[in-house]
Amino acid sequence: SYGFGLAGIFMLFGMLQFGFAQKIFGTIGLSPKHKNRIDAEAVNYAENNAFQQPMEQKAEIIPAHVNRDRIIVIGVFAFFTIFFWWAFEQAGGSMTVFAESYTDRALSGNSAMMFKVVNTLLTVVPMIILTVVLTNLFRKTFAKYSLSNIFLGTSFVIIWGIVIWMLLREFRADATEVPASWFGILNSFFIIALAPLFSKMWESRYNPSGPVKFAIGLILLGLGFAILAYGGNTIEQGAKTASVSMVWLILAYLLHTLGELCVSPVGLSYVSKLAPIKLVGLMFGIWFIANFIANYTAGLTGSFIDEITTKHSISYFFLIFTFIPIAAGLVMLGLNKMLKKKMHGIT
Repeated sequence: SYGFGLAGIFMLFGMLQFGFAQKIFGTIGLSPKHKNRIDAEAVNYAENNAFQQPMEQKAEIIPAHVNRDRIIVIGVFAFFTIFFWWAFEQAGGSMTVFAESYTDRALSGNSAMMFKVVNTLLTVVPMIILTVVLTNLFRKTFAKYSLSNIFLGTSFVIIWGIVIWMLLREFRADATEVPASWFGILNSFFIIALAPLFSKMWESRYNPSGPVKFAIGLILLGLGFAILAYGGNTIEQGAKTASVSMVWLILAYLLHTLGELCVSPVGLSYVSKLAPIKLVGLMFGIWFIANFIANYTAGLTGSFIDEITTKHSISYFFLIFTFIPIAAGLVMLGLNKMLKKKMHGIT
């Protein structure tokens, strides 16, 4: 398809952009025996821009039992994150099926115009912000990394062309139908809109412990699927199509994003805080193995949507993703005191 073709072109441009701007990284990522092959310009750049840690700072000696307890906490977090991403990743599968086959996406009159305006704002405003950022980047780096900037600029011009073409086609269309894939952008929008609020909240006195944040995230995720189950309760058993309100999907994506903001950045942060210095890479590897398991089981479970819908209903299918994350969240709440103790002061 055209989408995969464009993705391939942009991946090629991205590789070329990275290749022509490697010197910007200096000696970062190179083995010591290769560092002497780096030209003086790259070395000077790295020395002038790298974050230097004071030499007088010594690595803290942490008792073995503390490291052991913290590794256990990472393992518990990794285990429970499987439940979160297992359900959350239904966004790319069963939730898209729900949007495609069971949601009324046809709009007319004022509703159609409102969607066109909202869609335009959600698309154009981020593009304008990126344009300003990239323009400033070009001014600072074009002299040294001209080819890299040319490939980046070319990619951005193509993207602007696609955006303008898409919006013109949408406004000229006789009938308006929300694409099923459009709901996927709600997650990104809600993250951008709500992340500053969450950041401020975590910095205030309303800052729960890591396990509690995990529990809240899992429960919010389950409630999002509860909304979908409620919205689809009028769909008959075995029905292949229906026309329920898209409001249910929007609310579900909102709750899922709220849950993600409680789990995703918090989980990665605690892995880096809790992992022993020598095992940071291994611990992150274990964390992403948990994500792999979650994504695999998400696809496997989502593949049963037709079978479960035929035997029971679409609401029954979404209730599976309601009860399991909520149950996992309640268990995490119960483990809060024990996990906080094993974190040994890490907050």
